[in-house]
Amino acid sequence: MAEFPAFPKDFLWGASTSAYQIEGGAEADGRAPGIWDSFCRLKGRVDNGDSGDVACDHYHRMPEDVALMASLGLQAYRFSVSWPRVLPRGRGGVNEAGLDFYDRLIDRLLESGIEPWLCLYHWDLPQALHDLGGWSSRDCAGWYADYAALCAKRYGDRVKRWITFNEFSVFTLFGYAIPWAAPGIVDRTQHLRAIHHVNLAHGAGVEVLRDLVPGASIGAIHNRQVVIPETDTAENRAAAALLDEHWNLVFCDPQILGHYPPQTAAAIEPFVQAGDMARIARPVDWFGLNHYGPIFAKTDPTRVWGYGWGDAPPDSPTHGVGWAIFPDAFRDELLTIHNRYRLPIVVTENGCGGSDVVSPDGAVHDPHRINYLTIYNAAMRDAMRQGADVRGYFVWSLLDNFEWGSGYGQRFGVVHVDFQTLARTSKDSARWYADLIRAAKA
Repeated sequence: MAEFPAFPKDFLWGASTSAYQIEGGAEADGRAPGIWDSFCRLKGRVDNGDSGDVACDHYHRMPEDVALMASLGLQAYRFSVSWPRVLPRGRGGVNEAGLDFYDRLIDRLLESGIEPWLCLYHWDLPQALHDLGGWSSRDCAGWYADYAALCAKRYGDRVKRWITFNEFSVFTLFGYAIPWAAPGIVDRTQHLRAIHHVNLAHGAGVEVLRDLVPGASIGAIHNRQVVIPETDTAENRAAAALLDEHWNLVFCDPQILGHYPPQTAAAIEPFVQAGDMARIARPVDWFGLNHYGPIFAKTDPTRVWGYGWGDAPPDSPTHGVGWAIFPDAFRDELLTIHNRYRLPIVVTENGCGGSDVVSPDGAVHDPHRINYLTIYNAAMRDAMRQGADVRGYFVWSLLDNFEWGSGYGQRFGVVHVDFQTLARTSKDSARWYADLIRAAKA
């Protein structure tokens, strides 16, 4: 067995997925389209014209996948509920078949000794609600609160770990300002409205969960990475400062500290009503962090906000999908969050992409992923030694899956999925992760 850093015995180990990325069953049992179903139909938006129509077919193969989780020794599993599966029109009549699926999943997890961590929103807004304005409409916060209440009443007797949203800044920035994600809108005003209305929905969701789920442990998941100017020019420094607000601060700060960061506060003021900041800043129990590596920013006058993504220095190490590997940035981010927000931290996503294949020996050898996970877990442990209050770690992802705009061209799972046959094969990294969990609990 490999050498692993020592972790506290009560440290939590898990894996994460999301509904649209793994479930498939796009039209099964009453599910209606969401905005990603529609986005995938737009020519050129997703590599190879891929979609989540089938994905990993987890909707039909859930027992097999839970058995895989148990074989790894996972203590927790983060999944999301598909809003258009349980409320096909986004509001009003419920879909019992969709609700029943998550009942079966939750019960199977508990029977297997795995704690369910339920995320209410991982980017799949019902298309019917988008047609009514979606996140650019203030009404969407109320629609979300009603959806949260439905899930809380249905699953709150068994689920105590609740997540309001996953990666606020990704689906708002890439959905409403840079058209890399659903719904693919490019509009500065709609982006600002979406930021504020999603914040209001988060606050409303926290209130619903507090009221309806006794003993609920509630958090939200933020993707945070240090933003570095691609080159040290005044223009790139200004671009990096604004991107830092939109990526790292416009959700964490109002939700936890009660105010927007300065540049965004001035721009968003027309959409803020009396009492809104108190509605947003509802107390949560922990801070969810998704982190992979730093962002390099540059000025880009073709974008609505004037910034764009730059390139890492040419000598930077990268993993299989070209993302920079900077474990020190992970350590520093954990310490920054600890010092700024003073909440327990759970790493809810961290992992490494590649183009893994099944070898002639029937195994999937992914030493690049094992190396990445090794050095990032060491960096996390270093942050903990320096005072960061980190309580758990979820690898992204359990399964190779639909990776949004990249379709099926990027593989992040510790379990390989053959997207033709849907056969699952545990990778070497899955065994490494199982060994890490066993060593941490020994």
